[in-house]
Amino acid sequence: MITTFSRRSACALLGGLALAAGAMADNAAEAYPSRPVRLIVPFAPGGTTDIVARAIAPRAGEALGQPLVIDNKGGGGGSVGASEAARARADGYTLGVATVSTTATNPAINAKLPYNPLTDFTPIINIAATPNVLAVHPGFKGHTFAAFVEEVKRNPGQHAYGTAGTGSIGHMLTELMASRSGLTLTHVPYRGSGPALNDVVAGQVPIVFDNLPSALPFIKAGRLVALAVAAPQRLPQLPQVPTFAELGLTEVNRTAFYGLHGPKDLPPAIVARVNAAVRQALATPEVRRQIEETGSSVVGNSPEAFAQEIAAENAVYRKIAVERGISMD
Repeated sequence: MITTFSRRSACALLGGLALAAGAMADNAAEAYPSRPVRLIVPFAPGGTTDIVARAIAPRAGEALGQPLVIDNKGGGGGSVGASEAARARADGYTLGVATVSTTATNPAINAKLPYNPLTDFTPIINIAATPNVLAVHPGFKGHTFAAFVEEVKRNPGQHAYGTAGTGSIGHMLTELMASRSGLTLTHVPYRGSGPALNDVVAGQVPIVFDNLPSALPFIKAGRLVALAVAAPQRLPQLPQVPTFAELGLTEVNRTAFYGLHGPKDLPPAIVARVNAAVRQALATPEVRRQIEETGSSVVGNSPEAFAQEIAAENAVYRKIAVERGISMD
């Protein structure tokens, strides 16, 4: 009888401890956040990732009751900042901006990344879907896509393009475009799309395939010439510029996403809290306007839907990397 009672008591005690631990976790999540939340932007200031993050951070911080503090950690095609976000404690006080570069294109070519994009993060929300644009310096001889192709074919390997880094979406999309168009270009990686754009605008590098938000101001100012957009349809901001689908390059017609994720095992209550705060920010007219004026469209989906989008893009770019033989090794 004593043995039976002890076993039952032990089971009851363990069950009680489990319930208490669960209650403590729930209480911690309910109290979240009690201090500022660090938001790692895995690229340098000035690029689209930075623009989108800074558009939602103030209002999302208001909704959370604590500020979202932007921390730009560029390098490695976004892998430096993404690695830091993956290593963070799963307490919700360090989050990261998830991009196609950090979750799909860079992992597709770099088997040595210190994180797995599908298992080492907790997806929270996709903020925006963003078109990409192929543009050249005004001094480049071709100001239409057809003329661009003709010029590059005339001088194979003599023209360079700048990107946010090796393995970035700009790198992979340019390689895909070059492959399907029969072009040979020279890749010049930077520590973010901001620095890459600066050099293209300055004429140091003639070509860039970048996200629309960061490139659009230079296009509007006449400092870059847009040749084609990767978007579902022509953009109201650039109605004269054809999509890659119109040019017969449907594979290249891919948009980018910008969302939030945290380290793996982020408590569901915290995920829901951040997701709700970002949705609240995206419902604000000025935030929507900031994002939509860049040519992006607001998404604001569920963590589950964002996880599916990440997995789908990851599969696409892994296939492209194999086809093209692109690798960091």
